[in-house]
Amino acid sequence: MTRDDHHADGYGPAGSAERLVGASADSEDTAIEAALRPKDLAEFIGQGKVREQLDLVLRAARARGGTADHVLLSGAPGLGKTTLSMIIAAEMGAPIRITSGPAIQHAGDLAAILSSLTEGEVLFLDEIHRMSRPAEEMLYMAMEDFRVDVIVGKGPGATAIPLELPPFTLVGATTRAGLLPPPLRDRFGFTAHMEFYEPHELEQVVHRSARLLDVEIDAEGAAEIAGRSRGTPRIANRLLRRVRDYAQVRADGVITREVAAQALAVYEVDDRGLDRLDRAVLDALLRLFGGGPVGLSTLAVAVGEERETVEEVAEPFLVREGLLARTPRGRIATPAAWKHMGLTPPQQPASGGPGQQGLFGT
Repeated sequence: MTRDDHHADGYGPAGSAERLVGASADSEDTAIEAALRPKDLAEFIGQGKVREQLDLVLRAARARGGTADHVLLSGAPGLGKTTLSMIIAAEMGAPIRITSGPAIQHAGDLAAILSSLTEGEVLFLDEIHRMSRPAEEMLYMAMEDFRVDVIVGKGPGATAIPLELPPFTLVGATTRAGLLPPPLRDRFGFTAHMEFYEPHELEQVVHRSARLLDVEIDAEGAAEIAGRSRGTPRIANRLLRRVRDYAQVRADGVITREVAAQALAVYEVDDRGLDRLDRAVLDALLRLFGGGPVGLSTLAVAVGEERETVEEVAEPFLVREGLLARTPRGRIATPAAWKHMGLTPPQQPASGGPGQQGLFGT
């Protein structure tokens, strides 16, 4: 099984979108998000500093009558990078072209896209860090000089024909900004890192989405969903849809705290946003290995998952929540993990007690 294969129960790195609390978008998310996306910066919830800075960049560009600087948006999946790219285009009154790094495997692919852009158009390049190196090098010149060199012919007889491009705005999005080479990062005029959302911001997201989906929800119901959404609007919207289904089938259609809690219990999402996989990792770490340290491969075998699944799908959130720590000796559970799982940590023998050796022996 490769790193890109789906795991049998949908928890593989490529299949993390199938998790209810996975941040990657699936086909249902893509369709629903199109209707839920805000249309301008004023309507966009959260990311206050990014919105303020981006507003200044766009206002200044409009005042000059030119195109906006190239924009790089970094951050975890589901925080609104695609939405912001569409807002940039809307605020500038320009069309938007959407593609992704993995779709551009050759320099010719990028040349075809760039040569068809119109003046002022916004090109949104998702997962820009996964673009091929030849295309990346062509992008340097396109961003800086609005020109690309198209190679005609092969071997010693090949010639480079310069192709002038109309001014455009590139909006790059990445979940792993550290993988971008410095020459590419330096060509972006505005760089923004998107943070995870606070619970009160997610409550606003849930209320707004509920209005658009014509779902009746009270303040406590929205707070319950927001508190289990891992700081990510995409997850909040997905949980809202599942709770809506439960409310329509097993309640009176109104989402209250009790209804939300009951619905998310059915879907195995606990009050901290952990799902079955997360709790399985913690349970194995605590019950089988006494809280660690334990190696990643051993932990993965105990859980019955692939090593990559545990490392790339479960661990990031557990580490961010302070429930698990990565150390040179292996994974260890924190006191918060013991408390969350309702378990009592084993008593550690006092230093220097019977059976314990000091640094230089007994």
